[in-house]
Amino acid sequence: MRRLLIALVWLYFAVLLIGPIAYLGTQAFGEGVTAFWNEIIRPEALHGFRLTAEITVIVLAVNLVFGTLTALVLVRQRFWGRTLLSGLIDLPFAVSPVITGFMLILLLGPGTVLGAWFGTMDVKVLYALPAMVLVTLFVTFPFVVREVTPILQTIGTDGEEAARTLGANEWQIFLRVTLPAIRWGVLYGATLTTARAIGEFGAVLVVSGNVLLMTQTATLHIYQSYVDFNYVGAYAVAAVLLAVSFVILVVLELTRSRAAAVTPTEHPRVA
Repeated sequence: MRRLLIALVWLYFAVLLIGPIAYLGTQAFGEGVTAFWNEIIRPEALHGFRLTAEITVIVLAVNLVFGTLTALVLVRQRFWGRTLLSGLIDLPFAVSPVITGFMLILLLGPGTVLGAWFGTMDVKVLYALPAMVLVTLFVTFPFVVREVTPILQTIGTDGEEAARTLGANEWQIFLRVTLPAIRWGVLYGATLTTARAIGEFGAVLVVSGNVLLMTQTATLHIYQSYVDFNYVGAYAVAAVLLAVSFVILVVLELTRSRAAAVTPTEHPRVA
């Protein structure tokens, strides 16, 4: 029975993961390394990589700040609507990314109050970088919050209270006590955020317009290449994103191992 269960797990793993990855690799290099290289250095592909990296960096920076802040507020503060706020944080997990894109269009379209206001300010939001960043922020926001929250609940407030009795201000407490204690949760959430931002497709497709060399990310380039029957180009760029995702996975596992090795009672000294 034990061997049967292990075999079933491996079969499931092979069908859903190993098989598609192997097929992607063979298709990406099906016409040789030269064809693969020529596809990933095409101006359209390079622009897609740069735009994806730009969106990911912006989203990661914002989520690290506001995700950590949100977790601190949820755990350390008591206020009306706290349960509702905690529930809303998980909304991106329940809402389709495509619906997220449509919601942004309904909110910022040219016929709306906000859309008209941005129009008078000559600020382009929809079908431009700002909208792409906003929808990616929405779909990635829960990761940092949900990784940091349980760590804050586990470590409690003893270290922070001790720092206050020693005369530390709130900023010193956060930098020297709280942040070191939650650092692995923050890094874990940041890794998940990065992976999700790199691979986002549905929401970005809706709000970007998929304009070549303007609003076409790497995932949109894959989609467009496939639609245009440039299968080698689609598979090549997909293979690059897969390699990046694999590196992120390795970092994620190393982070998880390091986080498990850190005891929740570790607190650095407050000077």
